[in-house]
Amino acid sequence: MKALKITINCLLLLAVTSTFLPGCKKMLGLSLQENYDYKKKTLDPNINMTAKDFLLKRADGTPDAPTDTVFRWMKKGLDYCGFDLSEYEKPGRTFIFLHNDAVRGFNSSGVMDKGLFFVFQIIVPDANGNPVMNPTTGLPQTRPATRWEDYSKETVKNFFKYLIGQQVYNYYDLNVENKAVQSALPAGTVATKESLLGYWDPSVSAFNPNGGKGFDQDGKFYLRIQNNADIAPIVFNDRTNDRSMGYIATNGVVHVYGAALYPSK
Repeated sequence: MKALKITINCLLLLAVTSTFLPGCKKMLGLSLQENYDYKKKTLDPNINMTAKDFLLKRADGTPDAPTDTVFRWMKKGLDYCGFDLSEYEKPGRTFIFLHNDAVRGFNSSGVMDKGLFFVFQIIVPDANGNPVMNPTTGLPQTRPATRWEDYSKETVKNFFKYLIGQQVYNYYDLNVENKAVQSALPAGTVATKESLLGYWDPSVSAFNPNGGKGFDQDGKFYLRIQNNADIAPIVFNDRTNDRSMGYIATNGVVHVYGAALYPSK
């Protein structure tokens, strides 16, 4: 009898609930979800312009999108060193672009703590112009850069040459193994020593108190997919994941990075 009573009570509860819920939906202005056919959409990666035009469009903004200036600091560096922008019009290339955050990144308190200006800091000289050495690290004392003009034009120009690959390597041309990409930077190029870039030693992937070459001495950078997951990031020189990738320009492909890029593996 007790079990029968429980069953009857359960049935009454279900009946009340099924009657009440539609009324609730009506009172609250809700309607039952309608069925629909899910349609998978893939964003068109074709930007229908050269890499140069893409750079300029998103560095200076346009009348339709005046605040779209994500490449502004990259463009500032190119302007400072007098870089020939026709390099971004040449065909069959892989272009590595720097989002503003890759140049100068800030924490939630507004303090710079990432980006090229923070990683490759400027050497602090003494009154005679010689580096002030840190006795603990053996490296020169430094400060974060505040502008591209803190670096030599020669080194900035060479850095941007290094970010242009001589062949097209999009996502589906890569795998989890590193692909060596010959850049537009001549082999044997050495960075000047006004910043820690001149102390970066590619042979040990670390800052060398005795100075370093700065750039990969074969003029190559390396790309790989982080893992076998669907649309995993493209890793630059085993260190930095892309921010966005696979923009198909009319003369190659553009990959965008939002963190500091080291010019060697």
